[in-house]
Amino acid sequence: MPASGPAEPVTAIETRSLGTGFRRRHVTMLAISGAIGAGLFVGTGAGIKTAGPGILLSYVVAGLLMVLVMRMLGEMAAAEPSSGSFSVYAEKALGRWAGFTVGWLYWSLLVVVVAAEATAAAGIANGLLPGIPQWTWVLLFMAVLTVVNLLAVRSFGEFEFWFGAIKVTAVVAFLVLGTLAVFGILPGTTPVGTSNLTGHGGFLPNGLQGVLTGLLAVAFSFGGMELVTIAAAESDDPAGSIRRTTRTVIVRLLLFYIGSVALMVLLLPWESASANTSPFVTILEQIGVPSAALLMSFVVLTSLLSALNANLYGASRMVFSLAERGEAPRAMLKLSGAGVPRTAVLSSVAFGFVAVLLNFLAPEHVLPFLLNAIGANILLVWIFVAVSQLRLRKAAERDGTAADLPVRMWGFPWLSWVALVAMAGVLILMWTDADARTQLFTSGAVAVLIVAISLLRRRPRR
Repeated sequence: MPASGPAEPVTAIETRSLGTGFRRRHVTMLAISGAIGAGLFVGTGAGIKTAGPGILLSYVVAGLLMVLVMRMLGEMAAAEPSSGSFSVYAEKALGRWAGFTVGWLYWSLLVVVVAAEATAAAGIANGLLPGIPQWTWVLLFMAVLTVVNLLAVRSFGEFEFWFGAIKVTAVVAFLVLGTLAVFGILPGTTPVGTSNLTGHGGFLPNGLQGVLTGLLAVAFSFGGMELVTIAAAESDDPAGSIRRTTRTVIVRLLLFYIGSVALMVLLLPWESASANTSPFVTILEQIGVPSAALLMSFVVLTSLLSALNANLYGASRMVFSLAERGEAPRAMLKLSGAGVPRTAVLSSVAFGFVAVLLNFLAPEHVLPFLLNAIGANILLVWIFVAVSQLRLRKAAERDGTAADLPVRMWGFPWLSWVALVAMAGVLILMWTDADARTQLFTSGAVAVLIVAISLLRRRPRR
């Protein structure tokens, strides 16, 4: 898409120097792996406890918002594929300060997420094998997945495809078994009807406020879908992969998330939900699946490690793109013979190894600390996506090239503005919630610091 003409010069998008071994199924699974983590398997319990059956509305609103964000991102990415994705488009639309800001904001988010996922996975492994300290598990997971990310991109893609397939299979199995249980087809089950939806205080037992509070709990559940536009740049057909995969990933994730939550609120009285117990485990035990808790612990463990693997990939490619545009040290451009940015991978994984020490010193405090540090970074990235798409699409319409876009945002510009207003609404909700307000402050402080660094780097030298 043509630039809107920022005053600052914008360097060209990076050349095709990275490997190009991804197939479409690799790209699709990488995006799904990045988005399906412990938030679905464990976090839904807290959301149901907060909003009751009305949590379905929270997931529908969050899902529709993500659909709009992905469509906007897909429009830009299909027109100009890049491993820097939204960072590159923000640079073209708003200037180099914006590309620098959103790129480093996203990179900082992912490196903390990687450490958080390694810590959460280590906690589960420690529960299964308590004789091995938690910090040892973090070290093992980080070492193994660092090696995986240093492999040729096709080998990495194949590993992630089968790794991610475990959790996808688990979700599909849950959807099938849950549906059979709803209709009383499984042995020992009877049709449940709608008693759990309309009874126990009704569909909205905590009113609209419960739905809004639940929205905060699930708003970031779909984060990770944007990885599809980063990974597609290393496929054999970047534009085609983005065009096809953004559509299929959205449909599948909406089915996985909303379908799973719908079954949960149909099969369980909402008061029985717990923030500390996975609704998946409760339902599987209820319908007679043997060793459900142990089975789900394995699924959650592999899910976390798969998401860690995908996010480490995304972080390394983002900092590589920043380096290509002169916004990160040029050492990040160093490639292996297979086209893998080795230094970018190692720099992106470094904080994960710091988490080994943190888990050694205070294992019980590491995860809450890391989750608070992440804050609303992904929401700020999505806001940049919306603003960039609005500016670049208008520029394309002025230049007469909008009709040639492979993917077009629906209802432009109205739906783009709807998404932007909705994201502003989520920020306001965060401000009204004491716990979320802390995360909002953290994200705001990080964003301001990155913007300040960007502006200082561009200040004319005397």
